[in-house]
Amino acid sequence: MTGLSAFAWDWVSFAALRLLVGVAIGSEWATGASITAELWPDKARGKGAGLMQCGLGIGFFVASLVWLFVGTLGADAHCLALAKAAGSAYTNWRAYLSTTLPAGDAGVNARDRIGKGPWRNAKGVTVAKNVEDLHSSSNNISKQTALTEKGEAVSGRGDAVNMHDILTGSDPAGNFSTAGGDTTCGNWTKSGEGSAIVGHHDLTGLKDTRHMKSWNSSHGSRGCSQDNLKASGGAGLVYCFVAN
Repeated sequence: MTGLSAFAWDWVSFAALRLLVGVAIGSEWATGASITAELWPDKARGKGAGLMQCGLGIGFFVASLVWLFVGTLGADAHCLALAKAAGSAYTNWRAYLSTTLPAGDAGVNARDRIGKGPWRNAKGVTVAKNVEDLHSSSNNISKQTALTEKGEAVSGRGDAVNMHDILTGSDPAGNFSTAGGDTTCGNWTKSGEGSAIVGHHDLTGLKDTRHMKSWNSSHGSRGCSQDNLKASGGAGLVYCFVAN
């Protein structure tokens, strides 16, 4: 029943669906308590009731763990689909995206998801030899080398359409951000409000600063919708790596 909330088309429909969830939970809770009292032995009845009561808490933590990975799994599948359509024989594609737990206490680092390297672009040009090289000033990432799966250049600052904001949710070292707030568009599940850290594939920005020249950690996006991403010079693009 809770899953139906994902299909809400406005706040009224969302409120109505949540009301149905409340009714369902109330009914389920009363029925569960009765079944526990009737079926569990007298000596174990307290334990059974306790397990039923802690189900909500356990479900919360399990959902948090699922939430940690679900966004990147979808992005990985997107990378695989693009690569397959372009004729790639590799199947272990990974999106360069970091994630965080809701409280920001732990996360998955983008640098830990993409293998050890080396990595080459669609034209066979090496962009980095290994993870350390990728996150150093000696990498070979630029507008000329950060190509699409078809080997085409991605437009950047100064072009008719600027798409140089690439989603990463990461700090310069490729780790999940500890800056606070939303840095991953809700672990890549939001399409409206929120924010995500982006990098500039063309290594240019409004100012001549270190962050503006960063391929993976330049600034936060204005939002998570496609329109908001476009407004700040993006198109919802991600870096895709073969986890070799």
